[in-house]
Amino acid sequence: MKMKNIKLQSAVIYVLFAGFCLPFWTGCGSKDSGPKRSLSTLGLAKKLGLAKKEDKVVLRVEDTTYLSSDFEKYVRSIVGENQSDLTATSLSRLYDKFAEEKLLLRAARDRNITLSEEEKKNYLLRLNEAAWSEDKKKDFGALETEGIFEKLLIEKFNYELVKDIKVDEAEVGEYYELHKKEFLESERVKVSQILLETEEKAVEVYNKVKNASEEEFRKMAGEVSAGPEASKGGEMGVFKLGELPFDLEKVIFSLAEGEISKVVESTYGFHIFRLDKRAEPELISAADAAPSIRVKILDQKIKDALSRQVEELKKTMDWQSFPHVLSFVYERNLI
Repeated sequence: MKMKNIKLQSAVIYVLFAGFCLPFWTGCGSKDSGPKRSLSTLGLAKKLGLAKKEDKVVLRVEDTTYLSSDFEKYVRSIVGENQSDLTATSLSRLYDKFAEEKLLLRAARDRNITLSEEEKKNYLLRLNEAAWSEDKKKDFGALETEGIFEKLLIEKFNYELVKDIKVDEAEVGEYYELHKKEFLESERVKVSQILLETEEKAVEVYNKVKNASEEEFRKMAGEVSAGPEASKGGEMGVFKLGELPFDLEKVIFSLAEGEISKVVESTYGFHIFRLDKRAEPELISAADAAPSIRVKILDQKIKDALSRQVEELKKTMDWQSFPHVLSFVYERNLI
């Protein structure tokens, strides 16, 4: 099947592929042995101008070995050249991911999963067109093509694992009944404002609009407000408690529908608010909640399936890790 025809629900694709990272960081390092090194960050010896470290084997999967330089390339592919702030804990979790990806890579090859030239071409095009920062694009450009295609092969292998996962209506309904609190919509208010730069001008405008109709308020906002929403008649939008600065929020939520506040000072200037509409708390219906529930359940099923796959490979493959030769003190993942 060509990769361009793969259509997993877009809402959960990030579970598999976002940032080239697998979604689970389980512990790695079976058969760990030997003393641990004291260097705390990757490439520290190089920064200090010390002699070049020996490129030692850090991982073996079946008959394939991976060197410390392979792990360093892997780290660069994820965080770029900005590695100086990485802690030993962060590097340890990256090493776990590195080992897990190599297990998945071997499993994909053992199952004769391959990439067509068209898949490779489309994948490179997709990465080049991604909305990345210039630094990220630079990092991408420095990656080796082989490493990029290995990640694509893992994507394809993972897709084959999860492509038939479904969420039925019974599961959605059960989730809704057990988690109704998640779908309780809190009180919301639709609010408009006139923002002035000086208190004197604000008081003058307030005296003109304090008993104004909605139409008159909006006309005044369009004429004198310094707020970015002036062109929309002062309409700021709909807000819940906690979404506005507290000093402004306590004034706005105390208003009745159609009521206009007195002048309120903030760091932005002098405000005159109008509460356009108030919506009381309500429970989102099962039908309206169903799409987000389906995505959430599917997301969890995919994560669980991928995690089980990695754990199974750890048990059945002939592999060995040597984190003690890394340039930082490896910390086991005890979660």
